[in-house]
Amino acid sequence: MRYFMSIIKEFKEFLEEYKVIGLAVAFIIGAAATALVQSLVNDIIMPLITPFVPGGEWQTATLAIGPFVIKWGSFLSSLINFLILAFVVFLIAKWVLKEEKVTKK
Repeated sequence: MRYFMSIIKEFKEFLEEYKVIGLAVAFIIGAAATALVQSLVNDIIMPLITPFVPGGEWQTATLAIGPFVIKWGSFLSSLINFLILAFVVFLIAKWVLKEEKVTKK
């Protein structure tokens, strides 16, 4: 029993030292933020762009060059998702670090 308690104590110290709980929370919030950004892009931004896409289907918009098919609609969606998510991470870093300018340390 004493050995088991020692292992539990060591495990707790490991979790605290490597901030595993904080990392898990950040991962879960990051996944939720990603879903939110994807919804923003797919349900709000892209419907505004759709009238300007030939055929009106932005997600399946392609460009055929001979035997090659470039899926530019899907890429555009991923690019917008990335840019919004990167900007949100930048804002969070700026807010959490409370710095005038976010710089490399």
